[in-house]
Amino acid sequence: MRALVFFLLFVAVPTFAMAPVHTGVAKIRTGPELSDIALFAMACIGVWLARRALRARFAKRDIAPKE
Repeated sequence: MRALVFFLLFVAVPTFAMAPVHTGVAKIRTGPELSDIALFAMACIGVWLARRALRARFAKRDIAPKE
């Protein structure tokens, strides 16, 4: 019963919003949005963290001497 109430509230709350999210009119793009820049920055941080972790992983590996 609690799940049904949660589902009904979850579905009904967005219908009470006064202003529509999309007006249907496309605006002219003059440059990247802030969310585009934030997404690019997060991707750069993710690549940097992955490369740092791999460097640390392979730096710890003992290299056997060649015979």
